[in-house]
Amino acid sequence: MRLKMKQFFIIIYFLQILIGATSCREDELVVPAEYDIVTEIPAPDTRIRGFYLVNEGNMGSNKCTLDFFDYFTGLYARNIYPERNPEVIKELGDVGNDIGIYGSKLYVVVNCSHKVEVLDARSGKRIGQIDIPNCRYVRFYRGKAYVSSYVGPVLIDPEAPKGAVFEVDTASLAITRKVSVGYQPEEMEIVDDYMYVANSGGYRAPLYDNTVSVIQMIDFKQVRQIPVGINLHRLKKDSYGKLWVTSRGDYKSIPSRLYVLDKKPGYNQMTVSDTIPLACSDMAFFGDNMYFFATEWSEYTSSNTVTYGIIDTKTKKLVASSFITDGSEKEIAVPYGIAVHPETGDIFITDAKNYVSSGTLYCFSQQGKKKWSVRTGDIPAHICFLEK
Repeated sequence: MRLKMKQFFIIIYFLQILIGATSCREDELVVPAEYDIVTEIPAPDTRIRGFYLVNEGNMGSNKCTLDFFDYFTGLYARNIYPERNPEVIKELGDVGNDIGIYGSKLYVVVNCSHKVEVLDARSGKRIGQIDIPNCRYVRFYRGKAYVSSYVGPVLIDPEAPKGAVFEVDTASLAITRKVSVGYQPEEMEIVDDYMYVANSGGYRAPLYDNTVSVIQMIDFKQVRQIPVGINLHRLKKDSYGKLWVTSRGDYKSIPSRLYVLDKKPGYNQMTVSDTIPLACSDMAFFGDNMYFFATEWSEYTSSNTVTYGIIDTKTKKLVASSFITDGSEKEIAVPYGIAVHPETGDIFITDAKNYVSSGTLYCFSQQGKKKWSVRTGDIPAHICFLEK
């Protein structure tokens, strides 16, 4: 009975797409999405309808694409944006660097196209765009979207300017405020009305930045900078309010490292409380577990060293040298993105492979067993979950 119902919804889904495509103007070429059936479907009472995955596409190729997996039908849809928005000529653009949902809107940060595309989170239809130069990551807080920006052109330059964070009203999509931070800012988090921004200084190598900027949200001003480590990138908070920050090192003699920022008892400001001697490229949290992987590049060997692991966020100790237990990590060439289903705890890893052709998305159970995999667009990177 369940299989018949699933087949019924799949038929309805395709009919809706066909009707939408044929109703467009005759002179428009509609690029249809591609669909795969993923047989593993969770319990129907989950609050998660599905998830979006943005594929970066190689810089200069204008191949940023958007995929969607629907738990209700079991369908994985590749490159849905052209089909939902046939009137948009250049589609999503060049290098999709981040993605997030706030309210009814989906935000896609398109780095080298210097814009944030705003879509309806349910339909994928385009609402508008926000023009922000060399934009990087997006976070949300009290009715606003915050976007980090390198500000300057996409160019390695020892004289590259300081970056900024732009505040955007999520109702009007207008930029309301801007604050200058460190050089080439990356990820951000907000804790207790303060925003923390990881500054990389990547354009100014070897003179990397090594600070986390602290922004007071009330007046939107940078109030201090915390020295952490060079070439910072990821910055994420756990369930205890601690911040986990990654340093990419200099790809030569200074290795990648993981830092923890926390507040001392009776002290209201964040400081570096721990340095964990592990490489980390990206991370995701579920309960007290932090799942991470590292793809550490060495200019000496011209190769990557790939590792996986689990850290207990309470003790800040490594509790497992990998979260994949069935040997299927051998299938993954270049791990590039990670996410965890907020209810089931399933772990998702994206594989960029050779960076110029289709990647793969892998789904693992909490026990580290591979459940399924599916082909994606080029350089699958960032995932956000859509609630019912």
